[in-house]
Amino acid sequence: MAEIYQSLHEARGKDYRAEAVTVADLVRARNEEADSLLDVACGTGAHLRHFAGLFGTVEGLELSEAMLVRARAAVPAAVLHRGDMRDLDLNRRYDVITCMFGSIAYMKDAGELTSVLRAFAAHLTPRGVVAIDPWWFLETALDHHVSGDTVTAGPRTMTRVSSTERVGNTSHMTVHYVVAEPGVGVEHFVERHALTLFTRAEYEEAFRRAGLRVAYVGGVQSGRGLFLADRAPGGRG
Repeated sequence: MAEIYQSLHEARGKDYRAEAVTVADLVRARNEEADSLLDVACGTGAHLRHFAGLFGTVEGLELSEAMLVRARAAVPAAVLHRGDMRDLDLNRRYDVITCMFGSIAYMKDAGELTSVLRAFAAHLTPRGVVAIDPWWFLETALDHHVSGDTVTAGPRTMTRVSSTERVGNTSHMTVHYVVAEPGVGVEHFVERHALTLFTRAEYEEAFRRAGLRVAYVGGVQSGRGLFLADRAPGGRG
């Protein structure tokens, strides 16, 4: 998956640069001097490589070594850390901490979400900003949802078909991929994801419990919106 991740989503229409610019503009509306950024769950560096052109210093955190290999190639100037956001402890602070493409929804419950946001808050400079691209809210998520695309990027033709079922407050998504390439042949593989469907109110309460004041910007990030937060007066850190 790491080999095709970025090219597949770009071919499906995801504009990583536009999303990075949107985040940078919204962050600088709160802190015009923001210069250092940590991208949590940075994946292959698809957003990070654009953040590198928008901020003076960028770093990334990613759990998957296969993803990190590609991120190192994509953003050679960035310091990249292998690790789980649940255990975030980098002993430094940033003007901006981002978590993109719904990755925050891998937190299993509100307690885990709050704990991670507290760790983000502890890594912020005094005027620092957290920007989180959430997964769908419980109140807006579709049930029994299927989608499919076939795209060509370079020599590869790729088909992605997904089926998502809601069970309680969890979105269970099964994704099948078929990848064909001349001289290589055809490969099929499957990914399964369990993503928590927090309500908007649950997100906002988790931010508050983490000592952050939060605002929600709707309509961006493919319609999922974006949470922006900074330290509340008297907040932690």
